[in-house]
Amino acid sequence: MASCRPCPFLKHTPPAQATLQETADRGILQLMSRSLLPEAVERYVAQESARETAVQRRLRAETARMPHGVMQIGADQGALLALLARLVGARRAIEIGTFTGYSALAVASALPADGKLICCDVSEQWTNVARRYWQEAGLADRIELRLAPATDTLAALLKDGGAETFDLAFIDADKSNYDAYYEACLKLIRPGGAIVLDNMLWSGKVADSAVHDEDTDALRALNAKIRDDGRVDACLLTVGDGVMLARKR
Repeated sequence: MASCRPCPFLKHTPPAQATLQETADRGILQLMSRSLLPEAVERYVAQESARETAVQRRLRAETARMPHGVMQIGADQGALLALLARLVGARRAIEIGTFTGYSALAVASALPADGKLICCDVSEQWTNVARRYWQEAGLADRIELRLAPATDTLAALLKDGGAETFDLAFIDADKSNYDAYYEACLKLIRPGGAIVLDNMLWSGKVADSAVHDEDTDALRALNAKIRDDGRVDACLLTVGDGVMLARKR
């Protein structure tokens, strides 16, 4: 889930006058925290380079108006997830942290008609929004939502014979448990499949050796662990708040 930094580009548009596109774009620009990119480049990426459907745009706009809207990924990250799903030929995928469903919408749209995305979340309130948009997009039959702690859901999948039966995993939930999620997903993902982890730059905090809190330390340690992990090929991208890609060997 994205971190928040105020953006100057759209802040002068009164809410009553804002178009759907402006509201959605404001959401993207507020969500992103690209410490290495000028804000003009952020705006270009948000408005010009990401392809999305009308349903995705409406979901992004609605979420941007919510109190916790800063947790939504940007359209560029959604496009990246869909591209990765297609690149690995994903039929079965896992998402840890669903929120209002934008990332799930992106991944499910890239699955074949008989594909399945297992979504792990604990909030019925947020995922009720997700269900509406999944239904509207005609993708609800590809998505299975499990409302329970993700560690329990992942353990159940492994117990039910799910080891190495998934093609793609997206991790975007509580940061202190990222390592546990990563380890479980490594067991569930087939060789050649991919694990995608969001917020791995954490607004740049991971690069500041003076910053120590539970989330920052957990992410910093996991970045180093994945870098040295012989079980995967990995790359940390400066997309959004930092996206780690790991391909299981």
